[in-house]
Amino acid sequence: MPRTLFHVDPAKSMTEQELPGHNRWHPDIPAEIAVAPGDDFRVECLEWTDGQIRNNDSATDIEQVDLSRAHMLSGPFAIKGAMPGDLLVVDILDIGSLEGWGYTGIFSKNNGGSFLADYFPEARKAIWDFHGIYATSRHLPGVRFAGISHPGLMGCAPSHDLLHTWNQRERELIATNPHRIPPLGLPPLPDNALLGTLQGRERERAAEEAARTIPPREHGGNVDIKNLSRGTRIFFPVYVKDALLSVGDLHFSQGDGEMTFCGAIEMSGWIELGVDIIRGGMSRYGVSSPIFQPGPVEPRYSRYLSFEGISVENGQNYYLDATVAYRQAALQAIHYLTNFGFSREQAYLLLSAAPVEGRIGGVVDIPNACVSLGIPMEIFDRDILPR
Repeated sequence: MPRTLFHVDPAKSMTEQELPGHNRWHPDIPAEIAVAPGDDFRVECLEWTDGQIRNNDSATDIEQVDLSRAHMLSGPFAIKGAMPGDLLVVDILDIGSLEGWGYTGIFSKNNGGSFLADYFPEARKAIWDFHGIYATSRHLPGVRFAGISHPGLMGCAPSHDLLHTWNQRERELIATNPHRIPPLGLPPLPDNALLGTLQGRERERAAEEAARTIPPREHGGNVDIKNLSRGTRIFFPVYVKDALLSVGDLHFSQGDGEMTFCGAIEMSGWIELGVDIIRGGMSRYGVSSPIFQPGPVEPRYSRYLSFEGISVENGQNYYLDATVAYRQAALQAIHYLTNFGFSREQAYLLLSAAPVEGRIGGVVDIPNACVSLGIPMEIFDRDILPR
């Protein structure tokens, strides 16, 4: 088994760990652990909110979660010899849970909202218990499925120039509608910024400019791609010396889109990684953002019930808008599942946590984009086909 290089105690905050990780992106966060190309190693990760969500039947913790503490990342790890312009090759060798349970939550409209915030404004939570590769929940009886466990968030540190570009363009976006709730973006926030072992004035300066971890960007980050499981190979652009790789936000399972925002089965866990370097790979292959080669390990579901969505909402046509179309497909699926004993909230939690398949059917047939959302029928203990 690969050596564990980063340990966490799930009962403690990241600030209390022997070696703290970080919850912002900044090139000056020190790498206290170095690995060489060709090394395999294990990393332990806290769940993304730093242990704010508890294994109970109340959604108060989802309602009150402090997002300024997210995401908790383990690392950064210095990859010896990596230089700007290289590609960092990262293999996901294995992944698992530290505690044997996880959760899915619907964020309230007052605390960031979700993909369907206008339809589900209140916080909800489902606790999942893990049985090997399978998950069940006392909050969604009659459902059992194998998860596609994966890291929601992984990436290398940005350069100072790239960090400046992120902050500038996101400020410009926010300025187009500065009073929107939820906001159009999340600018740097010094409050609760955790920057590893960085101290003193350097830490104060970095906290003012470090990027939040919520969105994906050119370096990877919070991509939430459910198929990046065991056996996956990722090619990350390297923007700083030694690459400074970090990982976190581990998921036991997730549906395409992670629709409830707190929407995978979130867990504390461990992940085993292997690393290597392709010299000059960014220019050689014209790569400026990660390339993913998903692995061969996935549940074998063969029977799906798929729901169509088009870019029409509340009687208004949106021109080839795949986001609107996916929202409509999700609403169709939620409404349909209420025919089989699920509440609307239970159905929404299920779509976010189970390995549902989202597909873009067409984005050329004006004026309507068409997407589909497929639910594997084998996850239910009853027949959900129309009869």
